[in-house]
Amino acid sequence: MIRKILHNKTSSIAAAALFVAASSLVSRVLGLVRDRILAGSFGAGDTLDVYYAAFRLPDLVYNLLVLGALSAGFIPIFTQLISKNDSDTVSVEGWRLANNIFSILLFMLSGLLLFVAIFARPLAGIFAPGFSGDKLEATVALTRIMVFSPLLLGLSAVMGGVLQSTKRFLIYSLAPIMYNLGIIFGALVFVPVFGITGLGFGVVLGALLHFAIQLPTMFQLGWRFQPVIDFRDASVRKIAVMMVPRTLSLAVGQVDLLVSTAIASTLASGSLAVFNFANNIQIFPVGIFGIAFATAVFPTLSALADKRYQFVASFSSTIKQIWFFIIPATVFFLIFRAEIIRLLLGVGQFSWENTRLTYEALTFFVISLFAQSAIPLLVRSFYARHNSRQPFYIGVVAVAADVFFSLWFSQIWGVAGIALAFSISSIINFIGLWWLLRRELKNLNERSILISTSKFILAAVIAGGITLGLKSILHSLLPMDRTIGILLQSGLAGSLGLLAYVFFCHWLGCTEVQFFWQKLAKKSSLLKTKLADQGEARGI
Repeated sequence: MIRKILHNKTSSIAAAALFVAASSLVSRVLGLVRDRILAGSFGAGDTLDVYYAAFRLPDLVYNLLVLGALSAGFIPIFTQLISKNDSDTVSVEGWRLANNIFSILLFMLSGLLLFVAIFARPLAGIFAPGFSGDKLEATVALTRIMVFSPLLLGLSAVMGGVLQSTKRFLIYSLAPIMYNLGIIFGALVFVPVFGITGLGFGVVLGALLHFAIQLPTMFQLGWRFQPVIDFRDASVRKIAVMMVPRTLSLAVGQVDLLVSTAIASTLASGSLAVFNFANNIQIFPVGIFGIAFATAVFPTLSALADKRYQFVASFSSTIKQIWFFIIPATVFFLIFRAEIIRLLLGVGQFSWENTRLTYEALTFFVISLFAQSAIPLLVRSFYARHNSRQPFYIGVVAVAADVFFSLWFSQIWGVAGIALAFSISSIINFIGLWWLLRRELKNLNERSILISTSKFILAAVIAGGITLGLKSILHSLLPMDRTIGILLQSGLAGSLGLLAYVFFCHWLGCTEVQFFWQKLAKKSSLLKTKLADQGEARGI
């Protein structure tokens, strides 16, 4: 029974989004648990600065070689190859392409990561110029351990692309959960034994679990690994053509991260850790809703690439579903940001000064949640239409703005200024992508989107006012100097505020509420709903 559920095909976008969102929620919660453990154990200081800096080079390799190929080209091309069949059986061509990409990545990642390991010291000096002495040596050592994780994650990503294309979203969604569990295990078990290098071992363990959990479903689908490296294959060439602009776009984004890391490394000790803590908190709703819906609808958008009206219907419906959740999340984050930081990070070695700096950075991050949550869907809309150039052009402009404002604002607000620069660049990115996609498709159902979004905003503002009132009342009734008081105040006021938001959305006639309740009421039918029975991607 369990095996059947895990391996079953998810034909409904709603069910796919539900699986991805639910697993993303669990994964993000585990990520916050991970951050709480790290904050309590080390505080925002040199140790975590080293930990986050050591991620940069492995992330650079993973993003350039893996995400460039898979996000831009593999899924659309692989989907075309298997769409010839009415059954769930992957064609021989499809498996050959998967093995070809798997083999190419294995070869290229191994060579590049070996280079990174050998030249880790001079490279670390470039992306963390503010580090020296023991801090720099620790960064080099941790980087050399973490280089194994991109190799495992890269191979895992190929399997994830296959599982998404064949709509096995449940097992695909469990992989990030295993990744965070591995990191948590490293923080709790490896660190007491190996010290800071235990954090690196935990990252590698998480990557291994990310890879291993997808293997059984791949075998169940019929995959058997056969080494194939054929750069002349037509499908590989198509992916290569599509990935070049995407890789350049990711390269620009990675340069942006490296610049942010470099700037943060020159600020007060713990600045890089504070930036990452605040970013991990604010990205929580983006991962649950923005990325989850974009991931779930991507295969459908790829299949509808040549059907403009259906494509636009899927896009507009999905963006409304995303903002239905993100707009109230923005309001509630602004209301409870201090309480969130105190509850999640305010333990052990995490000082009041760490809390204050994280609070300021989180405030600036949150103002761009609407843009950050929409960007994954906008970018995948271009990729589904085999267009990866235009997101690159907009990305260059956005990153240039981020670097410029980071250099400027960091001198005024410190690490919070880097967060503000990030938000401004995200909004620029969102506006540019929307404009280009609209120019390409002529219409994105903006009138319908604007009407729905206006209702979300009105309901969220009213609910936010009610929440603030309840928060003030509870503040005088509960022991706010204790964790239980903060938890009760936030939980009660937030829950009632959320109910108020849903009520006012329903009162205003938001169809997204109806879809949400319908899907919750029909959990047993989620795996049976056929995509062909739905005229558009309606989301949850």
